Amino acid sequence: MALSDDYIGDDAHPIDVVEDLAEAHAWEFNRVTDDQIAMVVEGQWRSYSLTLAWSDQDEMLRLIMTFEMDPPAERLPVLYDMLNRANDQVWSGGFVYWPEQRLMAWRYGLVLTGGQCASIQQLDEMIGTALMSAERFYPAFQLGCWGNRTAADAIQVAIAEAYGRA
Repeated sequence: MALSDDYIGDDAHPIDVVEDLAEAHAWEFNRVTDDQIAMVVEGQWRSYSLTLAWSDQDEMLRLIMTFEMDPPAERLPVLYDMLNRANDQVWSGGFVYWPEQRLMAWRYGLVLTGGQCASIQQLDEMIGTALMSAERFYPAFQLGCWGNRTAADAIQVAIAEAYGRA
């Protein structure tokens, strides 16, 4: 069954659509409020916490995906350099490090002005892109923070994006 087979219509609340998507993927989730959902998704390297929240005021669906990272203080300049290098390679979102919480975060905002609705395929792609980016750069962040490599060397480990089909 395709994800669109279960879609409930064009006027669905974005968080309702995300909840349907989470159920389709069998992801653990919690509907925090009518406008917010939190879930945990298992990746190859670790578990990722995702929160999606709808803002009526901004007409925006915000995605924040986090994972723990507590690098040694002396390696923070390397991590920040790597964040710049990683963010240069991605277009739909970006990484930021929150030192107080010891979390790496991926942030993205989907603007849905004028009563637009996001399709389940669009939201699946949005979440999938966040997960793929984290999986792609996680080994590089680890290598730069704990492998005593320069940012330029560590970022070379990032798995390249694949295009096309084999």
